Amino acid sequence: MVQVKKSLVVLNGFIHDFAAGYWLAAIIAIAVLHDMHGRQPMVTGILNQLEHLFFWQSVAAGVIIMATGSGRTFTYVDNYYGVDSERTRRRMLLVKHIILFIAFGIGYWFVFDMTFH
Repeated sequence: MVQVKKSLVVLNGFIHDFAAGYWLAAIIAIAVLHDMHGRQPMVTGILNQLEHLFFWQSVAAGVIIMATGSGRTFTYVDNYYGVDSERTRRRMLLVKHIILFIAFGIGYWFVFDMTFH
């Protein structure tokens, strides 16, 4: 049972990281597709549909990131590196997640108008 739990913790981490990468790729794809609007007016309708697709997939990825991230909160609780190191690691994780949360907001602010113009 312990081995299954450890495997699920690792799987949760992989899903979390994959969803984060997918989110970023979707945001970049929206920006690239939107840039093509002016150069390829004949396919603007198709590009708009792709932008919408990537936008909603990025929202789904964001939900997965939040869900698996909250799962990580409860799985990485041991003082594996020692009390002082763990305290520093947790502070650094908090700062990292604040920065990433701001990046998520900026990313959506950046592509929302591109997607729903």
